[in-house]
Formats: sequence, structure tokens, C-alpha cells
Amino acid sequence: MSQRQVLQVFEQYQKARTHFVQMVAELATRPQNIETLQNAGVMSLLRPLLLDVVPTIQQTAALALGRLANYNDDLAEAVVKGDILPQLVYSLAEQNRFYKKAAAFVLRAVGKHSPQLAQAIVDCGALDTLVICLEDFDPGVKEAAAWALGYIARHNAELSQAVVDAGAVPLLVLCIQEPEVALKRIAASALSDISKHSPELAQTVVDAGAIAHLAQMILNPDAKLKRQILSALSQIAKHSVDLAEMVVEAEIFPVVLTCLKDKDEYVKKNASTLIREIAKHTPELSQLIVNAGGAAAVIDCIGSCKGNIRLPGIMMLGYVAAHSENLAMAVIISKGVPQLSLCLSEEPEDHIKAAAAWALGQIGRHTPEHARAVAVTNTLPVLLSLYMSTESSEDLQVKSKKAIKSILQKCTYLPALEPFLYDAPPNILKHVVGQFSKVLPHDSKARRLFVTSGGLKKVQEIKAEPGSLLQEYINSINNCYPEEIVRYYSPGYSETLLQRVDSYQPLAN
Repeated sequence: MSQRQVLQVFEQYQKARTHFVQMVAELATRPQNIETLQNAGVMSLLRPLLLDVVPTIQQTAALALGRLANYNDDLAEAVVKGDILPQLVYSLAEQNRFYKKAAAFVLRAVGKHSPQLAQAIVDCGALDTLVICLEDFDPGVKEAAAWALGYIARHNAELSQAVVDAGAVPLLVLCIQEPEVALKRIAASALSDISKHSPELAQTVVDAGAIAHLAQMILNPDAKLKRQILSALSQIAKHSVDLAEMVVEAEIFPVVLTCLKDKDEYVKKNASTLIREIAKHTPELSQLIVNAGGAAAVIDCIGSCKGNIRLPGIMMLGYVAAHSENLAMAVIISKGVPQLSLCLSEEPEDHIKAAAAWALGQIGRHTPEHARAVAVTNTLPVLLSLYMSTESSEDLQVKSKKAIKSILQKCTYLPALEPFLYDAPPNILKHVVGQFSKVLPHDSKARRLFVTSGGLKKVQEIKAEPGSLLQEYINSINNCYPEEIVRYYSPGYSETLLQRVDSYQPLAN
């Protein structure tokens, strides 16, 4: 065989390898092919090609492995069991930028599925190499490494701590300052994933100077970047008063309120979440948000969207109202109650209704004035029907019941209470009757109205245990009226009168 023929054989072999990895990489993009590729033992065929002498074959083999591992955890586990990770980690340090991107993609695809698979990546020493890649001159390599690190960190505090210990945080903070928007996004996302698990991890991100750089990008025109920036700030602010105050001190107000009007629904949601995470900590932080126009802006935002996008805004209003009478009144003045009532009535999802019920309870529980603001929107009957409905989730029933009780215990607006005399179950009825027993002794107009509307008659029909709190309330109401009026409206009184007619003997002339 001549030298030329020998070279032709090698050339054909190289073409065949190239064709094979390209076809596998292409087939792996379509879910319907995955099982067939898996059954054909494609993993063991790709592994030796990671060491191929031809760089493009190495890169394409890594890309194909990444696409397969990305598909499900079985295939990701096959990468781990096939002893492929050490080879990828070695190549990540040695090879060119194209291979580095492909190798980091495989690590990300394996690590995303479970803490166990992410731990396998940590155990094979990948973190140090990925952190080195964050310093690469090529933005694409930095991006791929940041993505892999974020996917490892998101699972739990231990994995997140491992990423921190490898020295990733200061380099990720540098990455968010790079000009490439895609790199900023992934770096912000990774910082968010690191911060979310504990105050200590969030503090590590803060200590690296992340807050100031994140805050500066709130008004970046790229919606996907804004989502990640707002998410990262939320994950920092949620843990403690100190961390929330640090976020506020970066002068995010009133700038962040513009995000509540963004065209992108998830920018709105993440902005509401950030405001909620700050508001929940103290009355002072809530007051700062209200002073900046935050309550009104969140209420407008709730009105402009539907479903889960509304949820953090609903909860933010509940947190603000829970802190004090004045803050609850600020929510009322900003027309928060009609908007929350609307959510309670029109949202199909029980968990959103439950949040709205809870928020309304926080607003109405302070004073009679607060309770009346909720009662006049006809919210109480809606809460009662949600509490009584067998189709409501347990959480919705519990939150509706608590909201009803906390509003009723302050409500002195009798027209809103009267329907409850007819519809409420005994455990709610007790509170309703209790409120009438507090108001009627001091309001002659209300006493008269209570008779003419049929309220007094209804109270006489209530069967209460002798000596019970309910019986005490009924006695208090009855003591507001002459004895003959009470007797007149008591059950069986008309029968007694008729018997007296029957037994009455007219006087003889």
C-alpha cells in the first residue's frame, strides 16, 4: 500500500469521526432521538473522541455529550459513571476557548439536575478550573463557566459554599461589569443563586461589592438582564434587616418603581418581589417604600397583570399593612383594598386568592375604620364563601377564616355584618353577634334599624349553649330593648299569643 493510500485511509477515518460526532450532536437536539442514541451506547462511543487529536472532533464530542446530559438525569448520570468528568476538567484547563465552552456546557448540563450530580462535579475538582475560566480573555468562556457555577450553587447552601470557597464571587462581580450583556446576565444569575440560601452567603456577595454594581443596572434596557439584577437584589435583601438596608442604601428607590411598569411581565414580578422582600422586615423600611410612592405603584402593577405575576405585589401590601395602623391606612388611601378584592374574586388559583385574603385581613384588623374600608367593598361575603366552599384548598380556607375573624373583631359597620347573621357557621357567627353586642348599646339609630331589618328576630332564633360566650353576647343585645319587644320576636311568641286568644274570656256586659 502506497503512502498516498495510507494517508487516504487516515483521511477517511478522520472524516468518518467528524461526520459521526456532528451527526450525534445534531440528533441530540431533538428529544425523539435521545432514547435511541442512549440505547445505541452513544456515551461510550463519544468518550474516546474527547481525547481526539483533531480539536474540532473533541469540541463536537463535548457538545454532543452536553446536549445528551442536558436532556435528563439518567444521561447526566451516565456521564458521571462513564468517568468522563475528569477528562473534561483536565481539558478545561488545557484546551482552546471553543473546547472550554463545550466542556463547561457539559458540566452545567450534568450539574443542573440534582444536588448529587452537582456534588459529583465538585468532587472531581471542576470548581477551581471553572473559576480560572472566569478570568479567560474570551467572554464566551467566562459566560459558560459562570453558568455552570450558578447551576451548581443553586441546589443548596453546601454546594453554594463550595462555589464561594473556590473564589468565584469576586470574579462574578467583575463579570457583571463587563460590556457583554449575555455575560452580565449569567453572572447576575449566578450571584442570585449563591445569595439565596443563607444570610452568610448573601453577605459574601455583598462583601465583594456586588450591590452597587447591580443597583446601577436596574434601568438597563435589556429585559432579561433586569430580571436577573432584580432577582439577585431580592435574594440578598430577603435574609435580614441589615442586608435589606444595604440594598436600600444603594439608592434603588424610586428607580426600581419604574420596573413595575415594564413591558416584560417577569421584570414586573421580580421588581415586586424585591420591594416585598424589603417591606417585610420593619415598619421603617415599609414607610420608606410608601414615601417613595411604592404602595401606589405596586397597586397599579397588580391591576395591570394577572396570575402569579401579581402574587409578590399582593404579599407586599399585606406585609406593609401588617406593620402598623398608619401603614395599613396608606394602603387603603392608595386604593389597595378594591384591587385586592378584585384578585380575591377573579383569580382562579387558590394560592393567589389565599394571599389576597391574608393581605385583606392584615389591612382590616387594626381599627373599626380599617375594617370598614374592607367591609364596604363587599369582601366579607366573598371570604365567607371561600371559607365554606369544599372546593377551596385547606390553605385558602384557613386564611379566609383568619381574615374574616380579624376583620369582624374590629368591624362596627353593621350593614356589612348583618348578612352574616343568616349565612355564617357557628364559629364565625359568635364574632358577628359579639360585634352587634358592642355597637348596639351605644347607637339608638342602629338599634331601631336592627329591629326593622329582622336582625333582632334572627338573634332570638340562634341556639346558644347556656353560659357560653355567644349566649352572653345575645343577652347583651336583648338588654338593649324593652322585654316585650324581645319576647315579641322570640320563636313561638305568636303561638303563645294565639293560645291567650283561645283562652281569653271576654267580659260580660
